[in-house]
Amino acid sequence: MTSLHEASPATSPWWRDAVGYQVYPRSWADGDGDGTGDLAGIAARLPHLRDLGVDAVWFSPFYRSPQHDAGYDVADYRDIDPLFGSLADADALIAEAHELGLRIVVDLVPNHTSEEHAWFQAALAAAPGSPERARYIFRDGRGDDGGEPPNNWQSVFGGRAWTRVTEADGRPGQWYLHLFDSSQPDLDWQNQQVREEFHAIIRFWLDRGVDGFRVDVAHGLVKAEGLPDYDHRERMLAENDSSASPYWDQDGVHEIYRGWREVLDSYAGDDRIMVAEAWVTPSERAVLYVRGDEFHQAFNFDFLETPWDAARLREAIADSLRANDSVGAPATWVLSNHDVVRHASRLGLDQSRPRPNGITADDPQPDAELGLRRARAATMLMLGLPGAAYLYQGEELGLPEHTSLPAQVRQDPTFHRTDGAETGRDGCRVPMPWEKGAPAHGFNDTGETWLPQPEVYGELAVDQQVGVPGSTLELYRELLALRRERRLGLGGLEQVDGLGDDVIAYRSLGPDAPATLVLVNLGEQPVALPEGARVLVSSEPLGEPAGGDPVLVPTDVAVWAEQPAD
Repeated sequence: MTSLHEASPATSPWWRDAVGYQVYPRSWADGDGDGTGDLAGIAARLPHLRDLGVDAVWFSPFYRSPQHDAGYDVADYRDIDPLFGSLADADALIAEAHELGLRIVVDLVPNHTSEEHAWFQAALAAAPGSPERARYIFRDGRGDDGGEPPNNWQSVFGGRAWTRVTEADGRPGQWYLHLFDSSQPDLDWQNQQVREEFHAIIRFWLDRGVDGFRVDVAHGLVKAEGLPDYDHRERMLAENDSSASPYWDQDGVHEIYRGWREVLDSYAGDDRIMVAEAWVTPSERAVLYVRGDEFHQAFNFDFLETPWDAARLREAIADSLRANDSVGAPATWVLSNHDVVRHASRLGLDQSRPRPNGITADDPQPDAELGLRRARAATMLMLGLPGAAYLYQGEELGLPEHTSLPAQVRQDPTFHRTDGAETGRDGCRVPMPWEKGAPAHGFNDTGETWLPQPEVYGELAVDQQVGVPGSTLELYRELLALRRERRLGLGGLEQVDGLGDDVIAYRSLGPDAPATLVLVNLGEQPVALPEGARVLVSSEPLGEPAGGDPVLVPTDVAVWAEQPAD
């Protein structure tokens, strides 16, 4: 045995071992039948999450927005977009979730606003050098006539990261920075008014009863002094070197988040939380965001990025635990979200190739059976690890990526700004299936959907899996119940050696709970469970061993087992 992590106390705060569930509001449930999900529809379906066994629900943005980037272009942080409902609907949703025992985490988007935000409209109307423009990053252009951008930065969504404005007198004027779409101008976080405004926004939502915030692009906000040139084309959430970037992971972000943490702690001590979306390397830099006076959690993207390879997964897990333990923070595991190809499809692709940011009908197609088999095993591995974890809507159904969306229905700005050179994220954002054969598979009662659902979603709908032994939904329910019962999220972790290079095996020692063996076979041959281990749950059915023979775990299968004491 190799010890990797010490157990946490049984009295640890809820967030140290919580399982969260991400709801993408426009795609989870549609109450008014217009084809886009809304808060009333979500509230009606919340019992599904109570029955699933998660602890918290994270909502992608539902704020007032022109929706150029699916709500990540916020025009008003204190109001609900009419597409989703009203503030009264939000209050009702929060109350219903709390009644069901679910905590609420809402998205906060601090790197940029919408171009329709009142501040940016005031900046456009004001003169260069004005207080209104000082809240954003406006700069004069280069060249004799200012006709060249202030530097060579490129947008993550494609194209240059600067747009020139027309001044009030009709002449070409200054340029403003937008690391994402041109409709998303970056705020200047050196401006004290910006900092005070977000403290007020945080208080607004805490006062309405939310339990925390997931912070979008948490590694952004602060840009290097002088905005130096940077000869690198960023890709959407992949293979970006945050250590060299002048706009990712600048040291100044930490002062900002310490201020936010003070606001949260003034409400309920250790009860309200912040979760960082911080695509930061190396791990020693990433864990600076979860020091004791900053974020409570930060998504573990190294784990998500790791292909189906035993050695690399073991390394990613050990490195994450070591780094997080160095600052006393829990690891926060994740396999899918609204920005990446669903892991039921991703793991069915050639694992020697880089992770795609989307899949079209012309791309190599995932092996659906293999992908789901591996996805179920990967989820068992993730939920058996100490720390917190987040699920993405529909993964409990084994939903695959929609890989045949036609170009004319795609809405991701990444696709449009690159003229289709980058596929974008629409394929993982398709509306949920609830009832086979119902309009839009139960997403609403009209059949309208903002993105079309693939045919296979009917077979995977909730009503086709609930109560069905061996279904992916029932597997998730069983795993979440066992995880809580055996305190796996608070457990110490020991690596079990000697079972083969292609086997990942850990012994989890939850506080006041029996030891649990977490084993995944990534090899080509079945592997025998250690002598005396009693199977609790497996990702696929296991054959009955002959009398006296060991239990064999087939390829791409995971097992949780009662682990006898040494």
